[in-house]
Amino acid sequence: MAPTLTSLDHLVLTVADIGATVAFYTDVLGMRAEVFHPADGSRRHALVFGRQKINLHPKGGEFDPKAAHPAPGTADLCFLTATPLTDWQAHLAACGVELEEGPVRRTGATGPILSLYLRDPDGNLIEVSNPL
Repeated sequence: MAPTLTSLDHLVLTVADIGATVAFYTDVLGMRAEVFHPADGSRRHALVFGRQKINLHPKGGEFDPKAAHPAPGTADLCFLTATPLTDWQAHLAACGVELEEGPVRRTGATGPILSLYLRDPDGNLIEVSNPL
């Protein structure tokens, strides 16, 4: 039998400005900022939500090993939420965040979802979705 994967632990975003990214993901999306020190002695930043995290690499100072072509603004991420999208729309408007699109019906990993689309400070496409 072939080996299988069970979940996503973390992903990495290369960003132009760590501070702006941390502010957006904590203030707008409600994630928790974390600073950690891996075995190489460096100081790194991450965003934690649920049982996952997003590690942040500064553009031009990426940590090895890294993606073949790391660059800000190349991600398209979908986050699930139990909060109604109408509440998200009001929150995003209060934060001054423009919607790209939505709410629109899409298909997620486990079935139908209703989604809002917005952009983070680097231009990454962010999808906030309710499972249907």
